[in-house]
Amino acid sequence: MSTQAHPLGISYEFFPPNTDLGREKLMGVRDALAERNPRFFSVTYGAGGSTQARTLNTVQTVRESGITTAPHLSCIGSEKAQLRDLLHRYREQGIDSLVALRGDLPSGMGGIGELRYANELVEFIREETGDHFEIAVAAYPESHPQAPSFEKDLENFVRKMQAGANLAVTQYFFTADAYFHFVDRARSLGVEAPIIPGIMPITNYTKLARFSDACGAEIPRWIRKQLEAYGDDSASIAAFGEEVVSRLCQRLLDGGAPGLHFYTLNQAAPCLRILDNLS
Repeated sequence: MSTQAHPLGISYEFFPPNTDLGREKLMGVRDALAERNPRFFSVTYGAGGSTQARTLNTVQTVRESGITTAPHLSCIGSEKAQLRDLLHRYREQGIDSLVALRGDLPSGMGGIGELRYANELVEFIREETGDHFEIAVAAYPESHPQAPSFEKDLENFVRKMQAGANLAVTQYFFTADAYFHFVDRARSLGVEAPIIPGIMPITNYTKLARFSDACGAEIPRWIRKQLEAYGDDSASIAAFGEEVVSRLCQRLLDGGAPGLHFYTLNQAAPCLRILDNLS
């Protein structure tokens, strides 16, 4: 990723739009966020190649901004030959950053592929391409929802870093202490690479609750109760969400976080308002 990093190491995640209108909107979002000179953009990838073509197209669209763009790459449901071909295509296109993930097994899919875990994917990328790619992996301050325990999840994280990852981006969370505890534990196990907190702006309570239930991100009871109290008052939800997430970001940066990675949901304004609130 770009060596000319934003002093705060700000980065943003997009998902591949599936309509012409969505693609057009994303270009505007890309341009608005590119003005803040982010360290990188990332683009999500469906397991088993379900959105592989859209990911490739979106990566090209996003890269036109001149900002380093890191495609997500997941191993579940993919064979080594497919992954090898994709790595070759990315190298040919001048892409030098990846987000390496295990991925989720979609319902109805037969096999899980030749690589079962993200650490195996990182090892495979290194075997195939050496140091060409800067590799980011996922971290779970509140533990992966499918992990048998926090300790096991931490061991899995350390394995990914030891396999050759350069940095980690966390699942989103709303409790700063969860992040600091995770980083302290990872450091005690020898992980020295940057662990960037993932940030989810709060704009829609229903969507947030659904996402959070699916990925195991805890919404603290006081936040949940306040959002519920606003009902359909979207302006109040957005204002309260902006305040909560801005305070979280400030505390993370004050506590030594190496940057912030925003899960944009292909929207620029909520991220920019939060950034403008930071000292």
